[in-house]
Amino acid sequence: MASPFLYFADEKLSLAELSAARLDGHLVEVDAAYMPADTIETTAVRAASLGPLLRDLMAATHLTAAWVHGAIAEPPARHTVQRAVSQRIHGVIHRRLHYRDVYLPEADLLRIGGVLVTTPARTVADLARVDDADHRAALRGFVDRGQGAVREGIDWLQRAGTVPHKVRALRLLREWSADAYEDVTR
Repeated sequence: MASPFLYFADEKLSLAELSAARLDGHLVEVDAAYMPADTIETTAVRAASLGPLLRDLMAATHLTAAWVHGAIAEPPARHTVQRAVSQRIHGVIHRRLHYRDVYLPEADLLRIGGVLVTTPARTVADLARVDDADHRAALRGFVDRGQGAVREGIDWLQRAGTVPHKVRALRLLREWSADAYEDVTR
């Protein structure tokens, strides 16, 4: 279910009208959508802002899922998405999407704000398998919010079959989990 607080260009108002309301301070941007300036940007609102891009065919993953879950403050310039339906998707994929054509099992998905998003465990595991600064920053966002998602990410990787960069990701998550544990016990 889409958020009643989100406005998309050309649904009820034109892009020019939405932009004018933003300039007047009545609306703020949430990715490609707008919401009233006095509304709280929740996980559901962030996810719902992706609805027109993802439809029920794709799920938000990696940095996009980290943004939806609140681990990073700003949405990525290109959203990372993955196929969430068993059949292949034919047609043009939006230019704002980095699309992965590997089917995501239902067990790795949550429906938030009417949009499919990888679970925190799967998101942490995916972030740990990519070796770059943006993914590390998002992973740090999960660590800063508590160890639950990190432990679940470790569990997800241990249960997963063969996935790229699994050994490196497990090592990283275990190190970060141990570092956080040592900080608490000092």
